[in-house]
Amino acid sequence: MTTTNLKVNERIAQNQNKKSFKSDKIAPVILAIIALISILTTIGILVTLLTETITFFTRVPITEFLFSMEWSPFGSKPSYGIWALVLGTLKITVIAALIAVPIGLGAAVYLSEYASPMAKKIIKPTLELLSGIPTIVFGFFALTFVTPLLRSIFPAINSFNSISPGIVVGIMIIPLISSMSEDAMSSVPNKVREGALGMGATKFEVARKVIMPAATSGIMASIVLAISRAIGETMIVSLAAGSTPNSSLDLTNSIQTMTGYIVQVATGDATFGSTTYYSIYAVGFTLFLFTIIMNLVSHWITRRYREEY
Repeated sequence: MTTTNLKVNERIAQNQNKKSFKSDKIAPVILAIIALISILTTIGILVTLLTETITFFTRVPITEFLFSMEWSPFGSKPSYGIWALVLGTLKITVIAALIAVPIGLGAAVYLSEYASPMAKKIIKPTLELLSGIPTIVFGFFALTFVTPLLRSIFPAINSFNSISPGIVVGIMIIPLISSMSEDAMSSVPNKVREGALGMGATKFEVARKVIMPAATSGIMASIVLAISRAIGETMIVSLAAGSTPNSSLDLTNSIQTMTGYIVQVATGDATFGSTTYYSIYAVGFTLFLFTIIMNLVSHWITRRYREEY
């Protein structure tokens, strides 16, 4: 044993003297620089948003931005009340969540607890194909198919409304919920399932009362991340929701979301350096706050309800 240890130590010493070990000293530095790129990029984006947002607030009172319900930057008397855009964004998000959460969780339960290996091998990749469809295609689908379908059933709905893009955004985020939730449920050990079945529980009771509570952290994280994705959706709402800021709770009329407004102004509707131009940074910073809060909530839920097996 002593001889073997000596040979191993000699081999380690010989390897440490090789020139190839110089790369082992350089590699961590290169990898650290690569890791810092994302951090520096985030800092650069944040600094840009803050700088331009501060410029906007030197021209528009922050009280008007936070408490006014009217958003009319192109009017003769411009008004910059962010709540009209926030409510438009929330309408889309709530409708999307009502569509995606039950369907996504249902698909996750089926794939985790009921589907055969062959069915799971076919259904899961097929479902995840929705994630690869460009959002502009979803937007045209909402505008040219879902909206006419809704109007044939409910004629009072306008051509641009909250319901159609909300439904399509919900369809778009279903794979995110189903895939992450299925992964969380599949990570629950089989001995937990077998124990519940051995006590006389049905398969559905095991899924509903044992597996889903055990996978709560992963399920909730998937829902929060999907909602965050819905909040930041751009092309679907730009095409199918309209461009009329609306602070009412009516879902049948045209609205405008925060991302929709940014697209409108960024395509040339405002001159560079104008108050309207700087308003997109204020809206973007508000959107940034929404998404960062959702991400923090997701991380907190993951840590708070994580189960160790």
